[in-house]
Amino acid sequence: MNGRKTQIGFSQRIQLEWFEQTANLILAGNDKTAVNDSLQELLLNRISVGGQAVRGNREKVITILMKTWLTVPRGLEKLRDEGLNILQRLSRKDRIIVHWGMTLAAYPFWGAVAAHSGRLLRLQGTVAAAQVQRRIKEQYGERETAARAARRVLRSFIDWGVLNEAQDKGIYGQGDQYSIQDPRLIAWLVEASLRARANGSAAIKDLLDSPNIFPFHLTYVTAEHLASLSPRLDILRHGLDDDLVMLRKE
Repeated sequence: MNGRKTQIGFSQRIQLEWFEQTANLILAGNDKTAVNDSLQELLLNRISVGGQAVRGNREKVITILMKTWLTVPRGLEKLRDEGLNILQRLSRKDRIIVHWGMTLAAYPFWGAVAAHSGRLLRLQGTVAAAQVQRRIKEQYGERETAARAARRVLRSFIDWGVLNEAQDKGIYGQGDQYSIQDPRLIAWLVEASLRARANGSAAIKDLLDSPNIFPFHLTYVTAEHLASLSPRLDILRHGLDDDLVMLRKE
C-alpha cells in the first residue's frame, strides 16, 4: 500500500447528518469558503466549544467532511460528482449508502475499520472494540493514534446506526441493514470500494459481499453488467463465477 491508503486521516467521531449537510451545501452551489463557514457555524456549539485552536477537533472534522465531498483526493472527482447526482434521487434514509461509499473512497482507514467489524460480525455475531483496535494496530503500526482513531470510527458507526451497543461495554452488534437492488447504485458502491483497495481490483463475489460494506446487502449483478454501467470499471475474465472487476486506467 502507499499514499493515502496507509494513512489514518479519519480520526474523529462524525455524525451522518454532518455529511448530509456538507453534501447539501455543495448541491446548493456553495463554494469552498461558504461551505467552510456554514460548517463552522453548524459545529460551533457541538465540537471544541469555546476552543480557538488552529487545528482543534472542529477543524479536523471539517477537513474530513470537505475532503469527502468537496476537496476530494485526486481521481475521485467523477465518483463524487456521480455520488452527488445519486443523492438527489434517494430517500433520506437510503442516502447513508452514498455517504458511506464516499467516506470509504476518500478515507480507506474507514474501510479498514469497517472490514474488521464486518468480519467479526460474520464470525461471532458481535464486534469487540478491543479486537478491532488490535487488528488495526497490526495493519497500521503499533501507534496509539491508530487505536484511538479506530475507536472514533466505531463510535461513528454507532452514531450512524449500523452498529448497536450491547450490554457489555465495548461490544457491539449489527445495527441497521440496507438492501440495494439498483444496479447503477451497486456499480457506484463497487467503484467506491475498489478506490479504497491497494490494487484497485477484486473478484466480483468478494466485492458484492465485502465486509467493508457490512451494513449493505447487494443484489447479485454480473461483472459484465457492472462494467457496462460505469465507464470507470473494467473486467478481467477468470472463470464462470470468478470475474475480476478493476478500475479502468485513465
